[in-house]
Amino acid sequence: MARIVMKFGGTSVADIDRIRNVARHVKREADSGHEVAVVVSAMAGKTNELVELTRAASPMHDAREYDAIVASGELVTAGLLAIVLQSMGVDARSWQGWQIPLKTDMAHGKARIADIEGEALGEAIDNGEIAICAGFQGIAPDGRIATLGRGGSDTSAVALAAAVGAERCDIYTDVDGVYTTDPRLAKQARRIGKISFEEMLEMASVGAKVLQTRSVELAMAYKVPVRVLSSFDPPDAPGPGTLICDEDDIVEKNIVTTVTPDFNEASVTILAVPDEPGRAAGIFNALAASNINIDMIVI
Repeated sequence: MARIVMKFGGTSVADIDRIRNVARHVKREADSGHEVAVVVSAMAGKTNELVELTRAASPMHDAREYDAIVASGELVTAGLLAIVLQSMGVDARSWQGWQIPLKTDMAHGKARIADIEGEALGEAIDNGEIAICAGFQGIAPDGRIATLGRGGSDTSAVALAAAVGAERCDIYTDVDGVYTTDPRLAKQARRIGKISFEEMLEMASVGAKVLQTRSVELAMAYKVPVRVLSSFDPPDAPGPGTLICDEDDIVEKNIVTTVTPDFNEASVTILAVPDEPGRAAGIFNALAASNINIDMIVI
């Protein structure tokens, strides 16, 4: 059977009941004969709580200590999920980022993955262990924990899938796939069966919250198919979700795939601008001086 990586976000592991639900999803795949590794986020709201505690301790804090604090949320989730799986008779063990090891650069708080030595993890999976990996973290060249920034657990999962030769990476969240637009805003929104890496990357870059941009970049670079699924579907009857894959694997392509809303942009119309050299530059220089980014210009 296949080797797969399953990733569960914060809402999926928000409390013990939801962690037990996640464990049933994991057990289903293991019982089907798959070799499984799992990547988990911190429980919902826990990272924000840890960030606020750090800021309360000192607004000008050491970035290395910040990482040591905020990375603990994923460690708790990994340990709890391993314990629940063990109570269900499943051979599971938690793994921290430095144990894998997932190596990063020195940019504490927003580190990028430099390398993953997946031999030890792969050997554990070969021996039938379900490896529960703490997402969002690795080890920097200075030997200290480094975190990958918000959404980093998605990136961890795809990188681990590439490192251990997984057939695919399943991202479980609170939605059952990628939609043509935000279903909370438009009742006509429909789930997409397949979408290309390029289309998903474009969606993520303009504000879609389904996947983190860096995770899609990694999936595209290493040709790792990614499925987006809902952890709230019944573990014994999961939905089909959305498969993010190479464009060549999609037979029928749509001219327009999705519409992605972005509520962090504003449209400004400037009238009666004289058609003189330097006028437009003066406007854009003033905006740049105020750190206002311009996404599109229509004349």
